[in-house]
Amino acid sequence: MVANKIIAEKSVYLFSYFKGNGEDGLHLAYSEDGYKWLSLKKDASFLTPEVGKDKLMRDPCIIKGGDGLYHMVWTVSWTDKGIGYASSKDLIHWSKQEFLPVMAHENGTRNTWAPEITYDEVNKEYMIYWASTIVGKFPETQSTEDSGYNHRIYYTTTKDFKTYSPTKLLYEPGFNVIDSSILKDGKGYIMFLKDETKVPAQKNLKVAYSDKLTGPYSKASAPITGNYWAEGPTAIKIEGKWLVYFDKYRDHKYGALKQTDNGWEDVSDKMVFPSGIRHGSVFEVPKSMLEQLMKE
Repeated sequence: MVANKIIAEKSVYLFSYFKGNGEDGLHLAYSEDGYKWLSLKKDASFLTPEVGKDKLMRDPCIIKGGDGLYHMVWTVSWTDKGIGYASSKDLIHWSKQEFLPVMAHENGTRNTWAPEITYDEVNKEYMIYWASTIVGKFPETQSTEDSGYNHRIYYTTTKDFKTYSPTKLLYEPGFNVIDSSILKDGKGYIMFLKDETKVPAQKNLKVAYSDKLTGPYSKASAPITGNYWAEGPTAIKIEGKWLVYFDKYRDHKYGALKQTDNGWEDVSDKMVFPSGIRHGSVFEVPKSMLEQLMKE
């Protein structure tokens, strides 16, 4: 019945992540309920990084595209002007890794961090976005803290991963911002983001909204995380409510928030994650795909 598409195949959740500094590449974990996560392949890497200045694979973000392929972008280096890209049908065999020089046009670019992809079903195109610091930009929030980094979110769009639109500014919230993650939410979009301000300390997660994927996005909300430093949000809707996973990086723990009718509830103590998990992305796959991954 499933093979003939008479009934929908059950899906499971996958989490793409990195360990250490990202030198060994892509790690995957799975969950049936979004709470208990188990690593795949005995927590060995599924893909070794090959591109960029430092050949790292940090912050791997994977989405399923309109073409049925899984598209992944990642941070290749602490100081490069581009990102990594590859695609796969099965998350096991990957296309040749590419370096996308998305910030090469800006001489003062210091970094290109935590790229993500969101698919626009209406326009049949992909938006790739990331955080960069450009020396001299946004002096009103420039600080000597955090090595003088002062990020904003930038983006490009593509329909085919061959040609890309010129890079543009996506989000300027009036503060140092990184780790943007955008998902379809009703008729519009929700952006989870990190306020990177160190003095006075923010280091928390906030949300913003837009009717269109490419913006403009609303003013950032009040913090949705608590009295700890948080980063790297990724979210999925389970039973109609957002579940947001993030790195409590100073505590060396992974955390989670659940959306409720009254705001956000910290459900970190209900989670089980693989040891050493760092910043990544959560997405759904058919159960048959998980069964193939479990054979690796």
